[in-house]
Amino acid sequence: MPLIDPVLLKTRLGNLAGRFDVDALDACDSTSSELLRRVGAPAGSVVVADRQSAGRGRRGRQWLSDPAASLTFSLLWRLPAGHPPGGLSLAVGVALLRALTRLGAAGVCLKWPNDVLLAGDGGFAKLAGILVELTSDRRGTQACIGIGINLATPAGEFAQPVAGLERAIAGGVERHALLAAILTALVEVLDTFTVDGFAALKTEWERGHAWQDRPVRLLADGEGERSGICRGVDADGALLLATAAGVERILAGDLSLRAA
Repeated sequence: MPLIDPVLLKTRLGNLAGRFDVDALDACDSTSSELLRRVGAPAGSVVVADRQSAGRGRRGRQWLSDPAASLTFSLLWRLPAGHPPGGLSLAVGVALLRALTRLGAAGVCLKWPNDVLLAGDGGFAKLAGILVELTSDRRGTQACIGIGINLATPAGEFAQPVAGLERAIAGGVERHALLAAILTALVEVLDTFTVDGFAALKTEWERGHAWQDRPVRLLADGEGERSGICRGVDADGALLLATAAGVERILAGDLSLRAA
């Protein structure tokens, strides 16, 4: 399968092509690592790689990639000084949901704080992951947004069920069309986030939330397990868990649906 062609991608992006500087690589350790090594890269820089040897996900989990089975890329974005980045990974989830829905994907939903899931008869399976890495200086906050999407269902054993986009879109989707759709949605969402923060996207995120107003258990390192009803998120992107003691505001943790 050939590399992503930046020229072809520009034709798919249309008027938004000028917002991005896309570099397509055959292989690298991690698209985010590669992008962060490019000191002074402008906002809108994108690194997309056919293969990652050390792609990383949340909590140091590994995300490997293969051109026939996945799309992995990272985008550099900048927030002005004083703009809080809270909820940024959730905002990126909103963009992925928008893009995949526009492409005709069915059953796509969101998991707090940074996964995209696919609903099926057996429950939910992971379709895509998001990792946002932040650095700050006097000019503002730089966000390196890493995204990995399964095009085909990965083979092997995983800690949770996994799925490919082929299950959500009949016949699959061409990679240039997919990347262009995602970058277009990212510009829309990140422009909104840059001006109004996550509060302007909160309702849309909750509409796509897999466990909105459903019983869940929260698994957090060193804290044991807490159960309650998920009431969505607040304007900063924190999870709201309704328990017998009241509504708790959760800033970190792995969320999983409680067994019936």
